[in-house]
Amino acid sequence: MPNGLNLTEDQIVALPLDELALLILRDADSTNAWNWRSWLLEARQSGVKRPDAALALSEAWNWLDRHGLVVWSLTNDVDKGFEISRKGQQLLQDGLQWLRAVERLDVELVPALEHVARPQFLRGDFETAAFAAMKEVEVQVRAKAGLGTGPDEVGVKLMTKAFRQGGPLFREDLEGGESTAQMNLFQGAIGLFKNPSSHRRVDFSDATEAAEIVLLADLLLRLLDKI
Repeated sequence: MPNGLNLTEDQIVALPLDELALLILRDADSTNAWNWRSWLLEARQSGVKRPDAALALSEAWNWLDRHGLVVWSLTNDVDKGFEISRKGQQLLQDGLQWLRAVERLDVELVPALEHVARPQFLRGDFETAAFAAMKEVEVQVRAKAGLGTGPDEVGVKLMTKAFRQGGPLFREDLEGGESTAQMNLFQGAIGLFKNPSSHRRVDFSDATEAAEIVLLADLLLRLLDKI
């Protein structure tokens, strides 16, 4: 096998494609590999004879390419030459959980979150991204409700004042308790996630949970736009 990969053919076939790709990327990085076809040929010469195992390795290289983890080499013009991209380097540092969280956020967010949350998230500052996303919800609720910044117009109290029956954002068009449920949704999201320094229900070092908070903020802002 190529230097450091140390997998049997059965293991190559059984591994999830993203995990196999990460192992290949680590091997390519540690051995200064620069040509993916040469890497595959070396794998064949080192004992990967089964067609399904060889195909799995080729699929993993294709996966790396499709996810922008390797790019065309800028230092040589040899066919099949590659370099590990900046995104690939961050994957090597932060692992698959980071990549999966980034791809979880690979959707169109409302413009405000594209500006205030996505950049921080991509830099790995998950706590700032989650806080900024929920802070944006608070700011836009206050603006849409026409409320100020008094002691009863921040956080959960703001959500209650804005969405309660008779409040500026109460929706008469919703059935039964749906308007109350909408108020509860905004209250709960702000109460749990707006202030990381006082609400530790979420580990903000967890990229996946931080991504979900940003997506929740995106949903809340879309609901707000409908009012």
